Amino acid sequence: MSGSTIRDIAREANVGTATVERVLNDRGGVRTELAERVIRAAKKLKYGDRRLRPHSGIIRIEVLLVQPEAEVFYADLNATFQRISASLDPAILVHRTFVSEDDITGVAQHIAKPPVRRAGLIVLAPDHPEITESIRQARMSGVEVVQLLTGSADEDVPYIGIDNYAAGRTAAYYMSRMLRGIRGTVLAMCHSGAYRAHRERIRGFSDYLMQHADGHRNFCAVIFGHDDNLLSAERLSEALRSGDRVIGLYSVGAGREGIAAALNAHPAKILWIGHALTQSTAKCLRSGLMDICIDGAPETQARRSLDTVLHRLGLIDVDVSSAPVQFLTITAQNL
Repeated sequence: MSGSTIRDIAREANVGTATVERVLNDRGGVRTELAERVIRAAKKLKYGDRRLRPHSGIIRIEVLLVQPEAEVFYADLNATFQRISASLDPAILVHRTFVSEDDITGVAQHIAKPPVRRAGLIVLAPDHPEITESIRQARMSGVEVVQLLTGSADEDVPYIGIDNYAAGRTAAYYMSRMLRGIRGTVLAMCHSGAYRAHRERIRGFSDYLMQHADGHRNFCAVIFGHDDNLLSAERLSEALRSGDRVIGLYSVGAGREGIAAALNAHPAKILWIGHALTQSTAKCLRSGLMDICIDGAPETQARRSLDTVLHRLGLIDVDVSSAPVQFLTITAQNL
């Protein structure tokens, strides 16, 4: 035990010593908000972990994820958070919540007015004014908020993820060199304009191709597949039948199985660069259908987002990097 006393904890938590004694001795009768403040203060002051163990899960961090069933990536990310949370202090509960990205108002209401109290919130949701406002309200109420994978224009909210603009430029770098001297059209596919991450990837991809134009490639269209396999297959197939000779495809989101179905049905080989290493992505790489996968290291993103929240709550005293997470370039040769 450190030299901290109950009075020190009471002063740090801005509560009375009687409240501290009730919390530390698990006597009940203390509001969750006050109990959380006491536990946070005790941990910050390193006051005997043994006496804090009855308060398992009292400090709640919520991870809000969209698309629970539409894409394997989200299931993998959920499992990653579950695995990391098992290694945390018992007083910290990491709760994962799945929401529908189509219900913007519902997502915003959940962020601003959750059914249970939480100290921290990690959000992966579309970039929308209602959601931005709900995050502002959550922060005003004292919740520490971090945005995962896709950030917003609010620089006060930490963003944990890769440099999406750089990822798009990297995809274009590889594509322009691998297709050098070949005449044809290049396509890009994303969910929609709803995710800032996707917009940044497309912008980086387009900027690089424009800056390194050689007269052979024409970047002609961005296809919105909404990360849906059936819709992605239909819209990509339409583009491939348009009459232009398509030589390259950059897909920045999900819907990979639909994309794979459309490319398999197309008679000519198309250079395909995609994102996120999942089981379906690995299968496409091994078969030669996909050429390069840009992976955002979701394990690193999950760990860093939790560490960022814990640091801002004062529960860990190590500095957490604010630099973009380094993305990886995966091919069939380094799976």
